[in-house]
Amino acid sequence: MNPSDDTEIIEYELILADKATVEKRLESAVPKVRAGQADAATKFYIALLERVGAAFNQGTAARALNLTEEEKLQLRDLNLLTIKPVMYVFNVDDAAADISQYIPPGATAIAINAKVEAELTELPEDEARQYMQEFGLEENGLDRLIRAGYSLLGLITFFTSGPTETRAWTIKQGTLAPQAAGVIHTDFERGFIRAEIGNWKDFIELGGEATLKAKGLWRIEGKEYIMQDGDVCFFRFSV
Repeated sequence: MNPSDDTEIIEYELILADKATVEKRLESAVPKVRAGQADAATKFYIALLERVGAAFNQGTAARALNLTEEEKLQLRDLNLLTIKPVMYVFNVDDAAADISQYIPPGATAIAINAKVEAELTELPEDEARQYMQEFGLEENGLDRLIRAGYSLLGLITFFTSGPTETRAWTIKQGTLAPQAAGVIHTDFERGFIRAEIGNWKDFIELGGEATLKAKGLWRIEGKEYIMQDGDVCFFRFSV
């Protein structure tokens, strides 16, 4: 089995589907230009379709074209398959194997050993950790897959922690503190005052908010603060 053949087949089939979609849209749009009925926006759109279609003819996926956000917006209603983020998961004997040569342009990938991962699920936590060390693994395949998926989609996680519950919340990279607070409840965003923030590793290692405050690791951030992956937050608000 050749991984390159498998990825090429997948990419080829997706490109063919997108090629048909673009050609169909061009068939309905080009006559407007010929009839002199196309404005500047329509001409721009047609030129974009022709550019993307030419890439498909060369076997290139839309995600590899470095399209601008405006161009992606123009193409959104087509629901192109090859413009979407894609990740390949390779089942290999050695999870540290170099798989870069098999990854299509614009895609991402991770390597896991499915047999090892299956065995890990059947072991107690301490034994699983020791087993991972024997294979040189810092984290299991599922955790790496989740982390890679979040990165691919531009997502991060922040945490809230109270006396009885700690929760993880998913937001987009670049989200400001008020908008992150709004994920919990709209009132938090509407009446946002400030965010009190620490790092999750410090939070666990030092035993919580009180110790972080004592060591100067619990800080106050305002409305312009950009949330970071792993932030532990307490939001102050007033409505």
